[in-house]
Amino acid sequence: MAVFFLVAFLASVVGAICGIGGGVIIKPVLDLFHLETVAAIQFLSGCTVLSMSAYSVGRSLLAGERQLEMRTGGPLIAGAVAGGLLGNQLFAQVKAAFARPGAVSAVQAACLALVTLGTLLYTIKKAKIKTKHVQSPLASAAIGLALGLMSSFLGIGGGPINLVVLFYFFSMETKKAAANSLYIIFFSQLASFLLTLLTRSVPAFHLPALLCMIAGGIGGGVAGRALNKRMDDRAVDKLFMGLMAVIICISLYNLWQYTT
Repeated sequence: MAVFFLVAFLASVVGAICGIGGGVIIKPVLDLFHLETVAAIQFLSGCTVLSMSAYSVGRSLLAGERQLEMRTGGPLIAGAVAGGLLGNQLFAQVKAAFARPGAVSAVQAACLALVTLGTLLYTIKKAKIKTKHVQSPLASAAIGLALGLMSSFLGIGGGPINLVVLFYFFSMETKKAAANSLYIIFFSQLASFLLTLLTRSVPAFHLPALLCMIAGGIGGGVAGRALNKRMDDRAVDKLFMGLMAVIICISLYNLWQYTT
């Protein structure tokens, strides 16, 4: 059980600092060690991300740190909720389409590697890329829908793609994008979790593992939030890029082991 706690804690520390939710680390690492079934890992990762993001969002609201702009943030969140529901259903359909459970993990690993590679390349070149200032609520909702669907299907909470999208389409600075990303993660994961409960599709899992991961997720959120306040945007960017490189390597290895 200590492994589950450490993975959740360390992932959530980095996730809270960078605004990526931690699931982008938890999911591929648990896949790497085959600590649970594919469906159980998806569920455990989602619950951990939900607990961490709930803590981070709750503390931000209590502290009066309202970095969410309702003009764009409201439609983004609404779209993310719808995307979370669709992503949950997409995962169930893909899982049902393959007789071999490892095939689903292979699909997820390939998608995650591609998304993370694109995110890393954008982050490296972002100083030379002209960003947008999307104002349309409809466009914001569509962007939120895509983010919620992807995060729910991959079981990563939101991951690096949230930050890149917020950078590019809304010209947000790093810390502001991280704060907004956590709102998107929280609401999309909450929608996915509630749908799982309502449809009675909770997979078999070990309760001690879930409790350890939730504790690690909240503890990591506490530590990550404290560290985030002490770091400037440049330091957060460096941590983010290093993390992306590690995730790409793990995802490619997972893809290889699930297809051989």
